[in-house]
Amino acid sequence: MAGFQKRTVGIVGGGAWGLALAHLLAENGHTPLVWDRDPGRLSKLRRSHRDEDRLPGVSLNPKIRYVDEMGALKDAHFHVLVVKSAAVSEVLPRLKGEVSPKRLVSAVKGFVGETLRTVSQAVAEVLPDTTYAVLSGPSIALEVVKGVPTSVVVASSDDSFAREVQMTFSGPTFRVYRQDDVLGVELGGALKNIIAIASGISDGLGFGTNSKGALLTRGLYEMVRFGTALGARRDTFFGLAGMGDMITTSFSPNSRNRYVGEQLGRGRRIDEILGGMSMVAEGVRTAFIVRDKARELDVDVPITEAVCSIIEGKASPVEALRLLMTRPLKREFYT
Repeated sequence: MAGFQKRTVGIVGGGAWGLALAHLLAENGHTPLVWDRDPGRLSKLRRSHRDEDRLPGVSLNPKIRYVDEMGALKDAHFHVLVVKSAAVSEVLPRLKGEVSPKRLVSAVKGFVGETLRTVSQAVAEVLPDTTYAVLSGPSIALEVVKGVPTSVVVASSDDSFAREVQMTFSGPTFRVYRQDDVLGVELGGALKNIIAIASGISDGLGFGTNSKGALLTRGLYEMVRFGTALGARRDTFFGLAGMGDMITTSFSPNSRNRYVGEQLGRGRRIDEILGGMSMVAEGVRTAFIVRDKARELDVDVPITEAVCSIIEGKASPVEALRLLMTRPLKREFYT
C-alpha cells in the first residue's frame, strides 16, 4: 500500500472483534482509538495489552490507544461500529451527539431491536448525512489477532469510501474485497448465525459429515431464499459475507453460535447455556426475528423454524430433525 496515507480510526466497542480490528490497524501502521463503555476494562487493556477472557493467549499491539470518552474519537478519519446488535439503538444517538461521524463502518452482525431492522437502516435514521459501509465475512477474532490468513468484504454505495476501508484494513494476513450490495452483506452476517446454531446442534447430537454437508447446503439456500425476498443480490450469499462466513462460523471451535447449538444438541436449556457465556451469541435473537419476517413474507425457512422450536423447548433436537427429514419431498431448488 505504498503511498497510502496512514489513518486514525475510531473504534466504537472494545469487544473481541473491536480489539481484533484495532490490532490489525496498528499492525498496518495506522492509529486505532478504542472506546468502550466499560472504563475499567479499558484500564486493564492499557496496562496488559491482553484480554484473556475474549482473546486468550495473545497480546494486542501496544500502539492501540484506549480512550475513556467517546468524544475523543471525534477527529478520526472514519469510525467503526463494533458493538453487539442489541446495543446499536443505544449507541447511535450518543455517537451522533459526541462524535457526529461523517463516515461510519459497521462491523455488527445482527439486527437492531426486535424486528428485522438492519444497521444501515438505523444509521440512516439517526445519522442521515453519514457515509456508510459494512465490513463482514469469515473472521474469527482470535484467528485474526494470531495472524491467520483471512479474507472479508466491505460493501458501500460509495465506492471511494469502500476502497479506502479496503486499503486501510488490508495487510499481509488480512485481505479485503469490496462490493456495493450493502443489504446482502448485512443479511449474510446475520443469517449465517442461525445456520451455525443448527450446525452446532448437529455436532451435539453426534452426527457426521453427511449431515453437516446437507445442513450447510440447505442452510445456504435458505439464506438465499430469504435474502433475495428482501431485495439482496443472490451472488452476495455465495461470497465471503454469506457462504464464507457460514462455513467458518459453523465449524470453528471458537464460534459462539455453534457452541450454543452444540449445547442444545446435548440437551441443555437455552437459559442455562447463555447464562454461562461471557459473550453474546447473536444467532439466538436473530432466529426469531427471521422466523417472524419469513412468515410475514411467506418464505420457507425450515431450518430457522427448527432452531426456534428447539430454543423454545417446543421440540427436542431429535424431534426437530425428524420433522425436517419428513417434510413433503420437493425439487432441490424452489422459491
